[in-house]
Amino acid sequence: MRTSEFDSSSEEEEVGEEQLTPFQISWLPLSEVGCSQFLGICPLPGCKYKDVRRNLQRDVEELHNQGVQDVFVFCTRGELHKYRVPSLLEVYQQRGFTVHHMPFPDGGAPELGHCCQILEELRCNLENDRRTVIHCYGGLGRSGLIAACLLLQLSVTMTPNTAIEILREHRGVGAIQTVKQYNFLHEFRERYAAFQESKEVSTERSVSR
Repeated sequence: MRTSEFDSSSEEEEVGEEQLTPFQISWLPLSEVGCSQFLGICPLPGCKYKDVRRNLQRDVEELHNQGVQDVFVFCTRGELHKYRVPSLLEVYQQRGFTVHHMPFPDGGAPELGHCCQILEELRCNLENDRRTVIHCYGGLGRSGLIAACLLLQLSVTMTPNTAIEILREHRGVGAIQTVKQYNFLHEFRERYAAFQESKEVSTERSVSR
């Protein structure tokens, strides 16, 4: 029997349409930080874990229907297996999306350099008018953190607490979930400035040699 590219497991049970867990993309307006774009945030497509039952083909089709061009995935490969969507990244590519797989641990925060790389690619997408979605497992903790860091980076007047409020307004009270994420966000601007400064100093050194 031939299995579809969307099958997440050989013993997959079919779930009736009425039993599927809703898949919702929240479009975060960036107008408050001087950008005309929207950033999409969603939960993990096709996830089958505990009481969550989604259909991968249907969810990917929804992303496509909403004009998504790029997807940033913060789940590890191990998580994709755990949540029964091991082929997700390949399915995205087959559907024509540009995939940015930039994982970091659930409940945690990325290394600062990794965070800056994610933000740089996100900003590049937004500047080029590419319709972009980010997701982790629930689209709350890691995705909320990255989206809030983006708000802080795009606006010098935005405060961490305001960024959290905006995220919770669009994604619910679960956005920015752990003390580690909360602290990372509150220290982000200062650490980002120091990181940029150190990069400039090392560039100057290499130029003057």
